[in-house]
Amino acid sequence: MKITFPHMGNVYIAVEAFLRGLGHEPVTPPPSSRRTLELGSFHSPAEVCLPFKIALGNMLEGMAQGAEAVLMIGGWGPCRLGYYAEIQRLLLQALGREVEFITLEVPRRPYAPYAANLRKLIAPTRFSSLARGAGLSWAKLKAVEELEGLALKVRPREMRPGAATEYLQEQLERLRAAETAAEVEELRQAARRDLPQLAGRERNQPLRLGIVGEIYTVVEPFANLRLEERLGYLGVEVVRTISLVEWVTNHIFKKAAGLSSLAPLRRLAAGYLRGFIGGHGLESIARSVALARQNLDGIIHILPLSCMPEIVARGILPGLSREQGIPVLSLVVDEHTAEAGFQTRLEAFVDLVGRRVGSLGHRQSSVSRS
Repeated sequence: MKITFPHMGNVYIAVEAFLRGLGHEPVTPPPSSRRTLELGSFHSPAEVCLPFKIALGNMLEGMAQGAEAVLMIGGWGPCRLGYYAEIQRLLLQALGREVEFITLEVPRRPYAPYAANLRKLIAPTRFSSLARGAGLSWAKLKAVEELEGLALKVRPREMRPGAATEYLQEQLERLRAAETAAEVEELRQAARRDLPQLAGRERNQPLRLGIVGEIYTVVEPFANLRLEERLGYLGVEVVRTISLVEWVTNHIFKKAAGLSSLAPLRRLAAGYLRGFIGGHGLESIARSVALARQNLDGIIHILPLSCMPEIVARGILPGLSREQGIPVLSLVVDEHTAEAGFQTRLEAFVDLVGRRVGSLGHRQSSVSRS
């Protein structure tokens, strides 16, 4: 079966391997673009959030390439993600696009719909192929995160502007083409060796800013206007707080086994937020406290317009900023966000944080520190 899926950063590299291992043909839509957003926005309710609109645009572009089915994640709880797939299915149906939806989410009673979705995915393959494909997919997902993490450290220190990004893109293409876990490991080893060599030596440690917020706008470069690259070129080392490897481990494997717990996040957020509010709202607060305790220089909170959990978090963050003594900038993105204004706000915040750090004392460091 030809299956398409929405983009979310570079996770498509792992999804392709997973679908091939299951005996399906992945139909990867073009990278998310202004056309994708316009396509999705035109067919979406005006009040829905940016991730919904981009994902719908991805689906339409994938279907234009011949996809017969859509693979989508679901969920349950206060966040509206739980019913994205059903609304998108109805919208596509209203357009005359009959396409099968396969929605993956942690099962709860009744279990029959989840079993039916799993049967659609695994029917074409044998267990050995499934295990091999899942293993390769997992190896690629971990490699993607490691490569991106190395680039985050090198980018503000690179001798030639753009070198880290160029190297990252080249390695991601090779990773996408890799057919065995051994090839993936070779790429990881090469990146560990080569990427740090793109950095020059420095006398001062770059500013370090943590990123928190709604997972899609944190991970998807088109949705966040390539936030991490922009900060890197401003001389900032970005510290990620959201890991897709960790998300899959906690929200799929551990939750399915009844081992997932929000207790560590609740402890960190104590005094600011009492419990789970859906999405990554609790995590945004908890991770902000953790970043402040790690002596980071500042925090950028990014969220899509109308995202309910992150709107709650946004209201809490100014007080947290004052009490924890760490600057926080909240950035709201939607289809009308202008790059010029976005860049201006980033530059102003980085300048503010730099002046604050300078007033607190000059830091000395080598390239190896981080």
